[in-house]
Amino acid sequence: MVNKKIYLFRHGRTEYNVKGLFCGHKHTRLTWRGKLDAKRIARTLKNKKFQVAFCTTLPRSKQTLNYVLKFHPECKKIFVDDRMIERSYGVLEGTTHKQFIKKIGKRSYDLRVEGDAIENLNPRLRKKVEMFLGEEEYNTIHRGYDVAALNGESFLDVEKRVKSFIKFLKRFIEKNKCNVIISAHGNSVRLFRKIMEKASKEEAIKWFIPYDKFFEYVLKI
Repeated sequence: MVNKKIYLFRHGRTEYNVKGLFCGHKHTRLTWRGKLDAKRIARTLKNKKFQVAFCTTLPRSKQTLNYVLKFHPECKKIFVDDRMIERSYGVLEGTTHKQFIKKIGKRSYDLRVEGDAIENLNPRLRKKVEMFLGEEEYNTIHRGYDVAALNGESFLDVEKRVKSFIKFLKRFIEKNKCNVIISAHGNSVRLFRKIMEKASKEEAIKWFIPYDKFFEYVLKI
């Protein structure tokens, strides 16, 4: 029995992240800070070894991975798999976080549907939402875990496709006897962690996924 490793990270900050926009499946590239995030990830992974890389079709995923691969000539194969793509926010994509919060203050959103979009906000803005809603109501918005915004995905939708990817990945690693690296997105990383770490949905929803750190998992094969 040998140990094989999975290295998982989120892309660096993008133009949408900096402007406070819901991004989802929109195409947006790394900012100069996002490039610094990617370089930090690359440095922390410099002494790790992996033979296979995965990214998604979104430019921010590929762009971040390219920084990491500069230190890894041993990685000969790169696969694109959109089961690890960001959650789609449907009609909310392109909406600013401030507009979203303002409408919450006016109760213009149905929190049974759009409420869990709050978890895409940074901690400071989450506090502002909590002020609008009150602590009790804020804590109940997670009932939206399995409800999607119009034309978008719920957390449960993302969890299902990430779970499918993990099953595939385990078989792939067992067959090829390799370490792998994955350049993914905030919510796909969140659900990957939830499954691999056997966390509850309440725990997973509260996590903030950093731009410049990675998660490591060991598979015994």
